[in-house]
Amino acid sequence: MPYVPANVFKCLSDETRLRTLLLIQAEGELCVCEIAAALDLSQPKVSRHLAQLRNCSLLLDTRQGQWIFYQLHPELDRWIVEVLQSVAGAGGRQLAGDQQRLQRMGDRPERQIACC
Repeated sequence: MPYVPANVFKCLSDETRLRTLLLIQAEGELCVCEIAAALDLSQPKVSRHLAQLRNCSLLLDTRQGQWIFYQLHPELDRWIVEVLQSVAGAGGRQLAGDQQRLQRMGDRPERQIACC
């Protein structure tokens, strides 16, 4: 899927969406409740941003029981992954704070363990 740079940067221009992508990139996959806890935002607000990121084809969601987990789209162009990696390096302190809040979160959903 070809990504248009202007469209990608529009999706990344919002701080909440950018922080969400960086956090998901760092963690591999997260559910909405984990993102809300990490960013200290309401679940409805996070859900709206996740929907926009899905519409931009930057995220892929997977249902596991009652949970929906989000991960970076596996077919992202390499340049998008490189941009996110560069931004993560530049904004390390904020990402570290988000990750610390995530680690303090109680009752995190369990992921299914891959079989065989």
